[in-house]
Amino acid sequence: MTTVADRKLKQKVRPARILLGVLAVVLGLIWVFPVYWMLNSSLLPNVVLQSSTPTWLPFGGSFDNFIAVMQGGTFFPALGMSLVIALVTVVFCLAFAFLAALAISRFKFRGRTSFVLAVLLIQMLPAEGLFIAQYKLMGSLGLLNTVIGVSIIYIAAVVPFTIWMLRGFVAGIPADLEEAAMVDGLSRTQAFLRITFPLLAPGLVASGVYAFLQAWNEFTVALVILQDNSSQTLPLWLRGFIQQSASRATDWGQVMAASTLVAVPVIIFFLIVQGRMTSGLVSGAVKG
Repeated sequence: MTTVADRKLKQKVRPARILLGVLAVVLGLIWVFPVYWMLNSSLLPNVVLQSSTPTWLPFGGSFDNFIAVMQGGTFFPALGMSLVIALVTVVFCLAFAFLAALAISRFKFRGRTSFVLAVLLIQMLPAEGLFIAQYKLMGSLGLLNTVIGVSIIYIAAVVPFTIWMLRGFVAGIPADLEEAAMVDGLSRTQAFLRITFPLLAPGLVASGVYAFLQAWNEFTVALVILQDNSSQTLPLWLRGFIQQSASRATDWGQVMAASTLVAVPVIIFFLIVQGRMTSGLVSGAVKG
């Protein structure tokens, strides 16, 4: 039975929760508004967008801007380039970072602390300070304007922080789980694959999303390494598209449509993996 004190406590807490809920909704609307405005503008003709009166809903809009952007002949090659580079970066980053995180968390070896510090220090290096060395290295190897050249640089840039992320997930899973499975007759490899590896799925997904976003949105390294117009990622393609549009009076409807097309693959990727992006699976398994 609820006492009078409990009722008074609930009455005091309820206004605070309502206020926090309203604040969360307001912040969410502020965050979503630029995305909404991009989508809204991509469906409207440039004449409407240049009007002094804003159009809040795309009534009478069409997909003409998207059709015009995709008919240019450069979007799909850039899309393929970005997808290949992003997928290669994600696969190799997860493979390298996963093995390194296991070694740091599960094994004691000489220089382990120094290795962890080196990972953090490498992550702190400014990317701009490495551009000249990276360009000369890729040029000497004949990897300029290639998927392999850009992917190598992306992997080297993303792996340190990915190791740090996965290290926390691996350290959060007690080694006692594997030892208990080994007592039941499983080998160390079987115990790891059946017990530990499934529990690491949220960490792998979160690290994969981070690597994917870094590779997908990266601009400056791609600008230095991919100088050929036939080898461009989507950020470079979008810059070129805006420059071409500006030379003939910027068509903001097409620019917004192009920006939407760049963002769509990221949204699709997140929708696919978002169900696994939670550490609750780990804590639930350990507590159970």
